[in-house]
Amino acid sequence: MKTRQKNIKRLVLLLLTIALAVWVATRWHVWFGNEPELAAEPFSTPSNVLLTFGDENEFSRNVSWQCDTVLRPSFLELVNVEQGDTLRIEAQGEVFASRNGKAAYYVARLHHLQPNVRYRYCAVTDGHASDWYDFQTHAAGRDRFSFLFVGDVQDTIGGIANSLLRGALGHHPDCEFLVCGGDLIERPANQYWVETFRTLDSIGQSIPILNVTGNHDYLKGVIQRLERRFPLVFSYFLDSKVEDNMVYTLNYGNAQIFVLDSNREFPYLWTQRQWLEEQLRQSTAKWKILVLHHPLYSIKGKNNIIQRWLFDDLVHQYGVDLVLQGHEHAYARMTGHYKNGAPSAPVYTVSHCSPKNYRIYFDEHFDRFGISGRYYQTVNVHGDTLAMATYDANTHALYDSLMIVMNPDKRANWRPVIDLGKNIPENMDFTPDPANKKDRKFADRIRDYLNRKK
Repeated sequence: MKTRQKNIKRLVLLLLTIALAVWVATRWHVWFGNEPELAAEPFSTPSNVLLTFGDENEFSRNVSWQCDTVLRPSFLELVNVEQGDTLRIEAQGEVFASRNGKAAYYVARLHHLQPNVRYRYCAVTDGHASDWYDFQTHAAGRDRFSFLFVGDVQDTIGGIANSLLRGALGHHPDCEFLVCGGDLIERPANQYWVETFRTLDSIGQSIPILNVTGNHDYLKGVIQRLERRFPLVFSYFLDSKVEDNMVYTLNYGNAQIFVLDSNREFPYLWTQRQWLEEQLRQSTAKWKILVLHHPLYSIKGKNNIIQRWLFDDLVHQYGVDLVLQGHEHAYARMTGHYKNGAPSAPVYTVSHCSPKNYRIYFDEHFDRFGISGRYYQTVNVHGDTLAMATYDANTHALYDSLMIVMNPDKRANWRPVIDLGKNIPENMDFTPDPANKKDRKFADRIRDYLNRKK
């Protein structure tokens, strides 16, 4: 009898081991597999030109580009259009070898630009020049500005992200820069970087791009790895990173934006917490905005617990007004509440502009959702108000809107939120595949959510 019981236990253990092995085998590529990287032809003239912010404030810029596979003498020619002055700014270069090829990357740092001035520039490497581009600086002392935010773009090769972004900026021409919530590229490979620069073509040369790291920016492995190529392109990280953490902060007008890398392991995230707390403690900005990839409050279940535990108390303690996030491929907005129950900052926003949509859970703490389509946000700071509006990226129709009002009583950590979008119908369009069990369950969740909202 005992021998039989032992044999049964061994059989059960064997079957469990086999089942685990099969499951790991089916998930192995998802966890650790990287797509092959296609070779890329080297550029003979400065290409992939990108305008970003620098290491100071709204009056600094970086310009990065690629050219050839070896370092050549390079500089940026900068013209003050109003005064006609021309400057030559020397560029620093570095050769990066990817998994299938190498390229020379350059960055020119522009410091102490004049406010409210239009500049023209071109990149020059070894006597070969790029096209000429122009940008406008922020007006000093003006307490009003706006920017555009997109969550994951992660476009397919030959996708439509470029036309969507150009359409968004065409509808909102006052936006002075573009903030991306990570996963701007599908994977860190040459073919997807080509798509990313196609996405930013005619945009990223004229308005600064502020991008955070997403999980798709990392090479997969037991320990994920961010290629050196990422900070060479988004070059503000070259100067701002802390112990290999891609963190950054920008003072712009009366606001300050804080950028985190939420993809890292716990020791790195702890270092980021210390950095964020120091930056928030020192901040004198009227408005504080946090940008990271993983939502502190997940809409896909009990995810991102470590990120919430490490950062969310700082959001409340230091009066962060707006948290912009991506990763979960749906739209959601959650408003905080003051101790008397009144709606108050912080406001948490999850958004994406990707062709992929994920199934989510409808957490009752959130005010609104959008489960299909693509979305973008405009953030407008004007004196004592911060307004956020969400738009359908295909039609540019208003989908959500709110306003945060600065409370003159600084002793009370209460910044009232006025919900201007509660009467706009939510996008709950979803056609389940009857043969797909997950689809059927998601359809049930949608129905339950809509019933609760009645």
